[in-house]
Amino acid sequence: MKTGRVWLVGAGPGDPGLITVRGLEVLTHAEVVLHDALAHPALLGVCPKAELVNVGKRYGRLNPPQELITEQLISLARAGKRVVRLKGGDPLLFARGGEEALALAEAGIPFEIVPGISSPVAASAYAGIALTHRELSSSVTFITGSDREGVEWSPESWKRLATATDTLCILMGMRRIESIMQALIEGGRAGSTPCAVVHWGARPEQQVVMGTVSTIAERVREANVANPSVIVVGEVVRLREKMRWFDNLPLFGRRILVPRAVEQAEATARAIRVRGAEAILAPLIEIHEPRAPELIEAAFVALESFDWLLFTSANGVEKFLTRLLSSGRDVRALGSLKIGVVGAKTAASLRQFGLVADQIADSFTGEDLARALLAQGGVQRVLLPRARVAREMLPEMLRASGIHVEVLPVYETEPVAADKLEWLKSEFRARRVDVVLLTSASVVDSLVEALGAEAHELLGHATLSAIGPVTLDQAREHGLNVPIVAQLHTVEGLLDAVEAHFSA
Repeated sequence: MKTGRVWLVGAGPGDPGLITVRGLEVLTHAEVVLHDALAHPALLGVCPKAELVNVGKRYGRLNPPQELITEQLISLARAGKRVVRLKGGDPLLFARGGEEALALAEAGIPFEIVPGISSPVAASAYAGIALTHRELSSSVTFITGSDREGVEWSPESWKRLATATDTLCILMGMRRIESIMQALIEGGRAGSTPCAVVHWGARPEQQVVMGTVSTIAERVREANVANPSVIVVGEVVRLREKMRWFDNLPLFGRRILVPRAVEQAEATARAIRVRGAEAILAPLIEIHEPRAPELIEAAFVALESFDWLLFTSANGVEKFLTRLLSSGRDVRALGSLKIGVVGAKTAASLRQFGLVADQIADSFTGEDLARALLAQGGVQRVLLPRARVAREMLPEMLRASGIHVEVLPVYETEPVAADKLEWLKSEFRARRVDVVLLTSASVVDSLVEALGAEAHELLGHATLSAIGPVTLDQAREHGLNVPIVAQLHTVEGLLDAVEAHFSA
């Protein structure tokens, strides 16, 4: 039997964007992923066909033994699988990746080590602390505060380390922070030395507690901060006052609801994380194949009879053109057609198929696209691939002017079952949703329907934002208060408006 391969991949800490290009490449081709508890969940979304196995270890919980994890890596590889061992931070820095690599080597399993950004490096950077600095620190030591099996913890080594290095980065040291700080003082470190604890570094829930070697233990206990945290000791901690950037972002720490399917909201989630906020992805509708696929084939046969092809969404573009290509045709079949789209995102989806729109609605609404076509004149027959149920304003305006419009359902949308959305209601009830992005009129309808009788009460706990006037009008029809409206009717424009609102 063909032997598989194992990749020991560093996921980086916190922000999923910190994974290396090589790490992401390996992850997308994995068949099985054994992941730690600290690997960001968004990274697991890049390998939807892989088997996911959570082997994360957290103190005080029932954890899988290391021996079992290593056995799984070997047995899966021997079964011919492409296996990724996804570790938070770097696989060889306090992560037992070295033990796994040695075991794989002894078993004759091919493997590759993909380094990652280590947690102390990233956490300190996101906290605005330089670990070294020309005037403050020329040395840094990384050390773990946890126990080593079979070795009793002793303060003596900490006393020797107290003045041996300018900057100390202590991982997994929160359980013993009082003892560690006391040992450093007894070893000669001044109690007034600045100290910081970075909790959940490089994530929207990042929390930084500042103090000194003498006071930091008491302060973190008061703040109820535990692991995962990095303790930084040294004069470089003073730099945070001027260098802090991540937790100064206008949207830092806010939780923003994106009520769309996960695969459609990935780019939005990334844009939200870049602004220091957390994206909550909540699919409200499910997309299904059309009920009458024979109508699509008939439309392909009659393509030359139309003079315009119109798209009102990226979904319509993807479903129509994917089916066109799978039918044995290519984009040459559209040679006689002009193409019009609603919105920049729809135009971008079109370009992925090598096509450029002849007309883009300036204000990203179907009405604007209809007005643009009517202003051109000479339009006779229009093909409109879209969802079976959608707004009728565009086809109605064109038909009112004597234009033949054939609406072609290329996909179906159905609401997500109510029992699958109980978690979303719980998030609203617990006031864990700060902002809701309303990106279309249909999203407004779906969200109100999903929340049911509690919709007005629950949505009243969050700040609502609308991508444009059509979406705003639909929200107002439901009696919702929407204080934020994008000037530029794109997702980036909407996030700009949300950021401006909270900055003010």
